Amino acid sequence: MPTTLRPLALALLASAGLSGAALAQKSAADSIAEYRAMLADGNPAELFEAKGEDLWSQARGPKNASLQKCDLGLGPGVVKGAWVQLPRWFADTGKVQDLESRLLSCMQTLQGLDAAEIAKTPFGKGEMNNLEALAAWISAESKGHKFQLPQSHPQEKRMYDMGKRAFHYRAGPMDFACATCHGQTDIRIRLQDLPDLRSNPGDGIGFAAWPAYRVSSGQMWSMQHRLNDCYRQQRFPYPGFGSDATIALGVYLGVNGKGGVTTAPAIKR
Repeated sequence: MPTTLRPLALALLASAGLSGAALAQKSAADSIAEYRAMLADGNPAELFEAKGEDLWSQARGPKNASLQKCDLGLGPGVVKGAWVQLPRWFADTGKVQDLESRLLSCMQTLQGLDAAEIAKTPFGKGEMNNLEALAAWISAESKGHKFQLPQSHPQEKRMYDMGKRAFHYRAGPMDFACATCHGQTDIRIRLQDLPDLRSNPGDGIGFAAWPAYRVSSGQMWSMQHRLNDCYRQQRFPYPGFGSDATIALGVYLGVNGKGGVTTAPAIKR
């Protein structure tokens, strides 16, 4: 080959290599998307949805009452559209609450169940399992709706700021933060694209995909379950079910995801 043509040939080979690598990456992402689509056909979360719907209207607890008068933010008993506006401020408790902590309040005030005992129950067990089933059904009632978390109350804004700090806080033995994986673009792990959760990552992505059924554990995971597991992965102390640390993080993610369409309950690996 003439010497003058060698740089051009090398450039073409390098370009072809880059294109091949990009194609391989795209194919991996496409394959994962196809895998998830296949799993979604017959999502076991539907079983939890049915259970949650029954629990909502079933008279239970020491007061032998249902949850049909529970106010999730849109008025007593209104379920459709509530999920995409949570967490939010509730005047009766004087707190910003997410879906699960709000359900705990209703289970205690309306049914007479012990909220503190339920909060200490391991995920997937006893009343905690019922709580996650309720979360699955309630989120399903808002499927296709866009997230629009309120930020009009000072405490809602305070929780957003707290969640932002928690999202970027690096600590623990691995010097890790939520932002390490979800605070930049073009990050992948196990062939999966990790969404940037500092803004709306898209419909059915990140916050908009939970609650979800996890194939790897065979369990329904509420958003509380997911966020508590995030702290575990960072090797942080367990923050506690319904803690300000988890609710604030939910506010931050939910507000950032404004306009994203919920696909919950979804299915995850």
